[in-house]
Amino acid sequence: MKVIGLTGGIASGKSTASNILKEFEIPVIDADLIAREIVLPGQPALCEIKNVFGGKVIKEDGSLNRKVLGQLVFSDKEQLKKLNNITHKRIIEEIVNRINMYNKMNTYPVIIIDAPLLIELHMEELVDEVWLVAANETVQLNRLMSRDKISDEDALKRMKSQISTKEKKKYADVILDNNLDLKHLKHQIVEQLKRVTS
Repeated sequence: MKVIGLTGGIASGKSTASNILKEFEIPVIDADLIAREIVLPGQPALCEIKNVFGGKVIKEDGSLNRKVLGQLVFSDKEQLKKLNNITHKRIIEEIVNRINMYNKMNTYPVIIIDAPLLIELHMEELVDEVWLVAANETVQLNRLMSRDKISDEDALKRMKSQISTKEKKKYADVILDNNLDLKHLKHQIVEQLKRVTS
C-alpha cells in the first residue's frame, strides 16, 4: 500500500484535488477533520485547551469556542505555540492509527493523507510520496479573496503566514499544477494514480 501525502498552500486547490481522489474511491485521511474531532467535548485535547487558555474558550454547551480561541492565538505566536503543542501530536497520532488500520485491511493500493501542514509538521516522514497542489500567487490571491470574501491585504497576510509554495516544492515528489481549470487538474491526478497503482 502506497501512502501519498497531499498538501498545498491556502487556496491552491488542495481540497479540490482531495475531492477528485475521493471520486476514485481512494481513502483520504483528512488532517483538518481529525483536528476538529480531537477537540470535541470529552476529548483530552479539549480539557488541556481549557486548562491552558481558561474557561472563556469553552462555550456553554461544553464545545470549543473557535472564535475566541482564534482571536487569542492568531495575534500571539506564544499562545499559538501552546495550542499547537496540545493539538499537533494528537493529530499525527490519529493519522498514524488510521494508516495502520488501512495497512491491516490491505484493501487499497493507495491511501491519501490530506494535510495542509504536512511539511511544517514533518509528516513527509509518514508518506511514500508528497503531492503538492500548486498555483501561482496571483491565482491563489484571487481565489482566496473570492472564497473568503476578504480584502487583498487580508488574503496576503494569510498567505504569508504559511511557508511558501517555492519552499514546499523542495519536499514535493509530484507537483500538480492548478493554475488552469478542473479538467487540467483531474487529468494530472489520473496520470499519477495510474503510475502509483500500476
